[in-house]
Amino acid sequence: MKLILLSGGSGKRLWPLSNDSRSKQFLKLLTRSEDVLESMVQRIWRQLELNQLSNSTYISTSKTQVDILQGQLGTQVPLIIEPERRDTFPAIALAAAYLYSVMGVNRNEVIIVMPVDPFVENQFFHKVKELENIILQSSMDIALIGVNPAYTSTKYGYIIPDTADKEPEQEYLKVTGFKEKPTVEQAEDLIKQQALWNCGVFAFKLGYMMDQLEKRGLPTQYDQFIEHFNNLPKISFDYEIVEKVEHIAVLPYNGYWRDLGTWNTLTEEMQTSIIGRGSVNNDCINTHLINELDIPVFVLGTSNVVVAASPDGILVSEKSVSHQVKEIVKDLEQRPMYEERRWGWYRVLDYKKSAEGMEVLTKRLFIFAGHNISYQYHHNRSEVWVVVKGEGEFVLDDKLSYVKKGDVLTIPVGARHGIKASKDLEIIEVQMGSKLEEGDIIRLFMSWEEMKKSLESK
Repeated sequence: MKLILLSGGSGKRLWPLSNDSRSKQFLKLLTRSEDVLESMVQRIWRQLELNQLSNSTYISTSKTQVDILQGQLGTQVPLIIEPERRDTFPAIALAAAYLYSVMGVNRNEVIIVMPVDPFVENQFFHKVKELENIILQSSMDIALIGVNPAYTSTKYGYIIPDTADKEPEQEYLKVTGFKEKPTVEQAEDLIKQQALWNCGVFAFKLGYMMDQLEKRGLPTQYDQFIEHFNNLPKISFDYEIVEKVEHIAVLPYNGYWRDLGTWNTLTEEMQTSIIGRGSVNNDCINTHLINELDIPVFVLGTSNVVVAASPDGILVSEKSVSHQVKEIVKDLEQRPMYEERRWGWYRVLDYKKSAEGMEVLTKRLFIFAGHNISYQYHHNRSEVWVVVKGEGEFVLDDKLSYVKKGDVLTIPVGARHGIKASKDLEIIEVQMGSKLEEGDIIRLFMSWEEMKKSLESK
């Protein structure tokens, strides 16, 4: 059995903490232990390790999430990288082609796909393992997990089972249909029919997916498939595959399952009401403060409210309507002001554009000891770095030097450069150029050791 975790997201539902590079699964708001917070993706990976599933798991993700995934989970976690975001069918098809043609996975092996961020108990993964047996021991092409509804919801899709056609001792049910985001009346009727929430977990044999690609005239070889990727329709796996399958089963799950997709649902699972600088006074009931800024925030006399502050903006919302923030900020055009990277993080401090078109961007960079920024250069910007904390090795155009607090480093346009922290490094970076974009990076070496070997060989 191989497990594929889908890591996507547009970064709007938990604005202002989430953005296009830091989707909701990466926010460290869940309590792991006293004084230790973890993200949804860190929590799910820890659960996979506890259930002996991590060694057979791959994460399907976009290029923009690679750094933050490696920063939170480590560089050894296997990633299958999508050239661009194109919904779940292209992502799953790409991952299947990778497993088949690159990793050599047998066509009869069961593949299980699930989101990277469900909030579940460990028993959920026992159900995940049971899906393998359903596929191997039955005539079903696809098997799903369906969650017994805890309440009437119009947010989730429903799986409609055939409760009459069930063999004795058979744990799964055959599926007769699906219903996406019903009205309240429809949801109530669906629950009467013992319909289940669709939690986005699918199982199938790898060979079944290869057959589906061939039917659509798509290559099964990864290197050929990735060339077609950007031309694939943006369509979900449910619509393209699942809802067209005749032989499909659902395994009911009675345990705890939550989609922490809004501030309302997320704060219900947070074990602390205050993260960051600030306070909430005793007159506030069921109010949460999450503050990533360096200034204090005080909340007085307001109940059932979430106050979230980050370099990207500030949200003050009654919890029951917090889901509306996605619609409000959908057209907001703003570069991410905070990003986590595999080497640490950066925060934008200031941005200016002159009448002549010259842009100036100021950042605060934090590089963890033992980590390095790639050896790289830029086409459209020069940089000045001021080291305000720590020590490290710095390379500029193949010349190695040692830097410390107080040093000022000037990096011209096109100059090759990189830095590795021997102690935690904090740098104030000033970028100047006619066009400042995060994508203006040509990486020559990701590994510091490989870069130094290259310098020694010259």
